[in-house]
Amino acid sequence: MMYIRFPLSLRNVEDLLHERGIDITHETVRFWWNRFGPLFARSIRKRRVENANYSSWAWHLDEVFVKINGELHYLWRAVDHEGEVLEAYVTKTRNRKAALRFLRKAMKRYGRPDVVVTDRLGSYKAAMREIGNASRQTTDRWLNNRAENSHQPLRRREKIMNRFRSMRSLQKFAAVQSSIHNHFNLERHFNPREDFKENRSAALAEWRPLAA
Repeated sequence: MMYIRFPLSLRNVEDLLHERGIDITHETVRFWWNRFGPLFARSIRKRRVENANYSSWAWHLDEVFVKINGELHYLWRAVDHEGEVLEAYVTKTRNRKAALRFLRKAMKRYGRPDVVVTDRLGSYKAAMREIGNASRQTTDRWLNNRAENSHQPLRRREKIMNRFRSMRSLQKFAAVQSSIHNHFNLERHFNPREDFKENRSAALAEWRPLAA
């Protein structure tokens, strides 16, 4: 949780655990997140999908430019109106075919959204037309700030990790980070302090048996 949720390096987590009397190496932290991260993410995602009917209301789609070994790749991301990360998908291209695969992957899990907010990239328009969802797309200025802001945790992680080494590692980390981010996404700027503290305690209480 510490490594995925916060912008910490493997060695930062090792030092923090050492202060708590837990003597491990940073490679152990790497093994833990690689081995157990996807399992925890799958459990969180399963629970949220079962109770996430609201996620079909409005989607915000955007793509992040990521360099892997000097080669440009694209991380497509779908976020709902409350900042929940719905889907993350890595591709080498930014064309209609890639946008179509991304949309179909997200819709298979969450269904067809009522409104889809995108930038003016033509690939979105072509893909939406093909799946029969073109009438629900909107590209008005400033409406996609929700997606733009959701990129920030990943960008911070990318800097700490000195960039990603492969498409597979980026896809895996993005999927795990998205699920854990959703679990602890408490919208603290919208809630009174007392409500935030209660929600934070509930999120931690739900996490502990999951990680146990």
